[in-house]
This record gives sequence, structure tokens and C-alpha cells, in this order.
Amino acid sequence: MAAIDMKNIVKKYGDGFPAVNDVSIDVQDGEFMILVGPSGCGKSTLLRMIVGLEDITDGDMMIGDKRVNDLAPRDRNLAMVFQNYALYPHLTVYENIAFPLRLAKAPDSEVDEKVRAASATLELDEHLERKPGNLSGGQRQRVAMGRAIVRDADAFLFDEPLSNLDAKLRGQMRSEIARLQKRLGITTVYVTHDQTEAMTLGDRVAVLKRGVLQQLATPRELYENPGNLFVAGFIGSPPMNFLPATVEGTSVQLPFGSVEIPADKAAKVEGRGLLIAGVRPGDFEDAAVADKQGGSTFHATVDRVEWLGNEAYAYVPFEAPDEVRDQLTQLEKDLDGDSLRTQLVVGLDGSSRVAAGDEAEIWMNTDKLHLFDPATGENLTVDREHAGRLEERALTTV
Repeated sequence: MAAIDMKNIVKKYGDGFPAVNDVSIDVQDGEFMILVGPSGCGKSTLLRMIVGLEDITDGDMMIGDKRVNDLAPRDRNLAMVFQNYALYPHLTVYENIAFPLRLAKAPDSEVDEKVRAASATLELDEHLERKPGNLSGGQRQRVAMGRAIVRDADAFLFDEPLSNLDAKLRGQMRSEIARLQKRLGITTVYVTHDQTEAMTLGDRVAVLKRGVLQQLATPRELYENPGNLFVAGFIGSPPMNFLPATVEGTSVQLPFGSVEIPADKAAKVEGRGLLIAGVRPGDFEDAAVADKQGGSTFHATVDRVEWLGNEAYAYVPFEAPDEVRDQLTQLEKDLDGDSLRTQLVVGLDGSSRVAAGDEAEIWMNTDKLHLFDPATGENLTVDREHAGRLEERALTTV
């Protein structure tokens, strides 16, 4: 096993466009690191530079204590699992798993020992004599993982390995990959565009946008302390609500009325004009059923309600000035079209009786309210001590 240290990595193609732009990420020995972001953010390109399938324009790629920029993929001792599994259809499961060992001319006894150990770990024993074409998607994915395991590699690299599976199987495979990584304790870099995978699998998550690292932190830190509008909108489902806001003293004026925020948070935005307030749907509740301490309440007319049994979501439209609307429109494009329309999404307990058309009293946890600069997207109220690594230059890409 080995750490992977990416230092100021740049990848430019023939037209000079930086697909990866000055990215620095330190993957610790045994860590499960996630590279996440929308299509075209540079995450797969970065993974391919780690394994050696893409040349590095500038910067240093370190594996362990060795600079590997000029090493061929076969000399880096890394095991990669691709999106399409890359299995040999004419070979049995046994021989697909054994392939890298055959290539290394390992003795038959070693091949058999390692293949059977990997198949036992991945519950493939009964499928060893079958061909890939006769397996399910999940079974094929486990074969690809088995081929990686037998190599005794320094690190595993996964390139969106679950994107071809249905939702139920993706959930099962996420659990299997997490358990396997913890059991083996091997350094792992995992690329995905699915923020659910990022939040459930990673020890730390690197959020990328247009080739620039936005924030590097644990999943909890990303959720609770997003460094800018992009991270706040990308992480979390449903996405964070964004509302026009102005602050006077400790009062924040929102489209639905005024709420009080802690004095230390208000001090960070003193003297600023129009801001964008960010609040997650789960930080609201129907005041009639809320058993909450602190926070503030406001009244709003509910447009519609989606009841899901143990929870519900109420939707409340609002108007936003052009400055805020333009920023949210650009953010929607950056997030591959995820809707950030000017409507408030309010999370409710399933016992709430709020219905469409009601004038409801809504409770808000104002301790969790964030305030963003509409021009740069910077989170002005982020707790920097707990936000992981924030990239100041990321604000130039908002």
C-alpha cells in the first residue's frame, strides 16, 4: 500500500484548455478518497493521470515516495476497475481474475491460491467456471474487483464502477466495496458523479468543477460547511435552498419575513448588501409539530406538498432579484441542470398536516443558515476550522 500525493497537477490538451487546473490532493495510505463532480469536471482525467493513461502537463504525481510522472502504467503497481468492467468474454471467471497473475508469469500454485482467496472474499466461488456473458451486472463487477485484488497493488482506482447498475444493485455494491476496502485497508481513489456514493463511501471527498478543486473534506464537513455555492448545491439531496437575503444587526430579511441568526454569524457579513442565504430542507419543520430549541419561525403560503410516509416536502415559491436569479441560473448549468428554481423546499415530519394552499408557520434552524456572496459564491459564514481544505482560487470559477 502507498499514499498518493498530487501536487499542482495540470492537464492541458492540444487547444490549451486545462481539463485539470492546478489540483493538489493528498491521499493518505489506506484512505478511501472520492473524486466527485458533474460531467466534464476533470475527475476521470485526474484518475487516468494517476494510473498513467494520460500524460501530465505540469505538476508532480507521487506514489509513496516515488515521482511517477514518466512511469508506464505497468510500472506503477496500481489496480484499476473500469466503468465497463473490461472483462475478457472468452475467458472463465477464474481466468479473468487470474489474468494479471498469468501476465506476470506467476506459478500456478500462487495463481490458484490468490484467485480462490479473492473469489471467497467476493462470494464468486460457484461462478468460477462461468463466462462473463452469463453473469449479472453485479457479479461482473465483482469479477473486475477480484482481478484488482489478486495483483497486490499499492492502490485501487475505481472509475464510476456502479454507473451501469440499477439503483438497488448500486446500493448493494456500495456496501460491498466499502466493506472490502476496510477489510483490505488499501489506498483507494474512487471517481463518481453521484453525490450519494461520495457521501456514503469516502473517508474524504474532493469536489471538482471545471478542472478546479473546490473543497476537500470529510462528507460531514462538506454537508455542514460548504465552502461556496457550488459545493452547497452539489452536496445534499434535495439540494440546499438559496434565497435572497439582507442582514441588519442579527436579523436576516428573507422573502417570507425576518429571522434571527447568531451574533457571531451576523458579524461576518456586517456592512454587506444583498446576499444569498442557504438553508437545507432538513433544517425546517412545521412549527405545529416541531419540538425544537432556538431557531426562528415565519409564515408562508404552501404551493404543494409531497407526502412520503415518514417525511414530507412542502414547496413555497418566492421572487428573487436579477442578481440572485442570474447566479442560480449559472449554478444550475454547473450542476448539470439540477433544479434550483426560486422555490423553497421545506422538509416536514410525516405527522405534519400542512396541505397545499395553507398559510403555514414554519420553523427554521437558523444556526444552520449560510450566507453567500452573490458575486463570487463564497460562503461568508463558513466555519473554516471544520470545513476541510477550501480552495480560494475555486471562487474564480463560480
